[in-house]
Amino acid sequence: MKNRKKITVILIVSLFGIIPGVYCQDMNYTQYFSTPVYYNPAYTGISSGLRARFLFRDQWPTLPNPFKSYYFSADLGDRNLPGSGGIGLMINQDTPGAGLIKNFGAALTVGVRIPLNSFMVSQLGIKAGLMQRTVNWGDLVFPDQLSGKYGNIYQTLFTPPDANKRVVPDFGVGGVLQFANPQGNISGNIGLGVDHIFQPDVSFLSSGSSQYPRKWVGQFDLIITAGPGGSSSSSLSSGTNDPLKVNIGGIYQSQASLNSLQVGLNLLKYNVYVGCWYKSTMTGTVNTAVALVAGYRYSFYEDMNLKFMYSYDLQVSGALLGTGGAHEISLILEFDKLQIFGGGGGGGFMPRGRKGGGEIECSPFY
Repeated sequence: MKNRKKITVILIVSLFGIIPGVYCQDMNYTQYFSTPVYYNPAYTGISSGLRARFLFRDQWPTLPNPFKSYYFSADLGDRNLPGSGGIGLMINQDTPGAGLIKNFGAALTVGVRIPLNSFMVSQLGIKAGLMQRTVNWGDLVFPDQLSGKYGNIYQTLFTPPDANKRVVPDFGVGGVLQFANPQGNISGNIGLGVDHIFQPDVSFLSSGSSQYPRKWVGQFDLIITAGPGGSSSSSLSSGTNDPLKVNIGGIYQSQASLNSLQVGLNLLKYNVYVGCWYKSTMTGTVNTAVALVAGYRYSFYEDMNLKFMYSYDLQVSGALLGTGGAHEISLILEFDKLQIFGGGGGGGFMPRGRKGGGEIECSPFY
């Protein structure tokens, strides 16, 4: 009962910004490679065609109130667009605070492509959207409701604010450098993104202040094709004759008082994904986990793919031992050649079948 009271008080003061230095933080997805626009809007349309991404995360399932989050994005890479980049839509929702708080975000993203040479392209991106936080006041338990002998038996004297939700504008920017070697068997990208640039105030009390902290994200991915003809083959081929592909990557995040790092690799062969990743927080109480990844790529047609991936975070040290880790499931539907802004293709990063110069168009690993 004392622990419940303590948790409730901490939750309330963090919601309303009564105690300075108590901050919110974004949900961290293990499959960052399945949610690239979430971390950096510059990844909008980085691969040509249309991609729709769905992801569900169930974190700490053995706790009475696990954290669950949902993510959807769709982005179109059309080289006939002005700027030859892409446009996208992103929606995400999570329920921190023992399910008493609900965060919802929706945003539009735009990518602008800047060719540097035949084997290097940069891309800039902007995110503009809304962030909404909602509180379920009916499920909150306040200290004056509790009896030392009988528990929760009293009516609270707390009067909640008139509004049970807070809606604020939210913006992010980012940049990506995409590259490939002349043979087309090595490609990759390096990205840097900044989210919540203006640190919107999400406090529910007009007399309080709770600025949502700015988040910095740096990431890299290197894709190595171990065999001949890797990039010349379609990214949506049957996969039975595809050479082995290795994706080595990492992501570093810094938000408020939390810094975290994830590094590892995924393999793709015979349309099957397998991978292993190391995750660790780098400030405060250090928590480390090993994430195991498995997935499958199914081709409906030459230019239409469905990708399914599952990952599990196995907690190996820190205060989160015994919480059940985290489960993630993602679905990616892609139409590799879809264009809606006219015929022909302008830009692109095309080691596969690339002729007569022009930019390269890296085939996606995910």
